[in-house]
Amino acid sequence: MTRRVWIVAFSVLTWNVTVRAQSGPPNRREPLASQYINVETGLTLAQALARALGQEPSLRAARTEADAAKGMRLQAGLRPNPTVSLMQLQEAGGTDNQSRIELLWPLDLFRKAGRIAVADQEVQATDRAIADRERLLAAEVRMKYGQVVVAVRDLAVSDDVIALTTRQLDLLRARVDQGSTPPLERNMVDVEVRRLDAQRVVQAGQVEQAVIELKRLLALPAAAPLQLRDTLEQLVDREAASPVRPDSAAVPDRPDVQEAEARIRVADARIDRARRDGRFDLGLAGSYMRMDSSFPQFGFDANGELSRVHGVFHDVSVGAAVTVPFRNQNQGEIASAQAERAGATARRDAARLSAETEIAVAKIRDARARDAVEMYRTGARNLARQNLDVVTQTYELGRATVFDVLAEQRRYLDLELAYSKALRDAYEARTALRLALGDLR
Repeated sequence: MTRRVWIVAFSVLTWNVTVRAQSGPPNRREPLASQYINVETGLTLAQALARALGQEPSLRAARTEADAAKGMRLQAGLRPNPTVSLMQLQEAGGTDNQSRIELLWPLDLFRKAGRIAVADQEVQATDRAIADRERLLAAEVRMKYGQVVVAVRDLAVSDDVIALTTRQLDLLRARVDQGSTPPLERNMVDVEVRRLDAQRVVQAGQVEQAVIELKRLLALPAAAPLQLRDTLEQLVDREAASPVRPDSAAVPDRPDVQEAEARIRVADARIDRARRDGRFDLGLAGSYMRMDSSFPQFGFDANGELSRVHGVFHDVSVGAAVTVPFRNQNQGEIASAQAERAGATARRDAARLSAETEIAVAKIRDARARDAVEMYRTGARNLARQNLDVVTQTYELGRATVFDVLAEQRRYLDLELAYSKALRDAYEARTALRLALGDLR
């Protein structure tokens, strides 16, 4: 009784799998990876870098900070405007009046040079900060471009494996129709094709996600069409062939280290400006006064006749106004600027130490990643492909089982995906090395 139940259950299961396999999607599946790569009109990595550095919105916004710093430099070179005041006095109920014009012109003898020095150093520090933003953006573009081509390569491997497995499924269907192969083997291969197809759909989604993220860095809308020209192997080989900047010049030339150095110079300039502001200064003062005055009494004029006492007087005065630094000599501002310089010095030391550490780590990672790629290229991939071809041919000759073919296909797929990971690690390691060396153009 128990044996009959197991036979019936196995028959029903086999029938269900057979029906599902026959009613599934068509076996011929178009490759998906080719729609993301165009070897003639696709976007190269160099073009992507140029577009991002010219069009990326956050970088364009950062560049306006340089314009603002140049505007402050222009303002720092201008001297204070003179002050002109006008006063009019009129006697209430009388005829006396007085008009007065005063001019105060600050000479700005000692403060202008301090303002200009601070503004000049701010311009240099802002330029270095923007250069560092460009360095980081270029690294991000390289990483995102690499993520796209890595995902495309994984998708292309899945396309190849699905094409191979689909051909095996067609062969099995023909054998099942001829009665030379049990339907179970056909159904097992059909399940494998469906699994690979589902995995490929997920990989296609990863490619599209990476492409959209790359579009953001290129200032492109998400719906804009975008195809790439470079493949992962081409990028890795090109990066391996291109020289990198020597270590001796890397740390001093890094934009973040140069910005930290510029911030120290800004602090020095602020200390000097604070001291200049605490010194005396000189301004010129001048005035002109016209006074029309009369009295109710009468007196004799030059002709000996009685006339009202009346006179118009013109007074001109010239003087100087001196700012005397008696108790306020900018002691607090000087102390604050000195504290800022100490902090800028510490940040400069931290930037140098970080740069040296990043370079050392990136060099080790780059060397090991290159070694791993060579290990795959010097025999592992070719041998894995040969093994798959031999097992497939052996199965077609009836000397191997479908289990052997599926197992070898999975080993081949795992190795190709591992090779993609090694290529990705090599590309990202070289990108990290260029980022550490400040060489990303």
